[in-house]
Amino acid sequence: MSSVLQVTDDTFDELVLQAPGVVLVDLWAPWCGPCRQMEPVIEELSRELTGVTVAKLNTDDNPGATASLQITSIPTLLIYSRGELVKTLVGARPKAAIRDALQEYAAV
Repeated sequence: MSSVLQVTDDTFDELVLQAPGVVLVDLWAPWCGPCRQMEPVIEELSRELTGVTVAKLNTDDNPGATASLQITSIPTLLIYSRGELVKTLVGARPKAAIRDALQEYAAV
């Protein structure tokens, strides 16, 4: 069973910006090939990373958050620590690269 949170325009502040720890947000769209390629990696990370909340935001369904975050390319991975954006990864990345990026902010 997946432990990936589905974030929307309405829940982004509560689930990401007000989160007490580290949150990895995957911005994606159903038509995006590289996004679909990243899906199993994100699912695996959500099961493996106990100290990180993993969330997904569908950019097509949530234009408000997408615009306010100034997202111009997907997939984009955002890393938040205690509500503050600390790292942005644009494009499909291997799992090891995402783990390395998170390591600075959480015990992975």
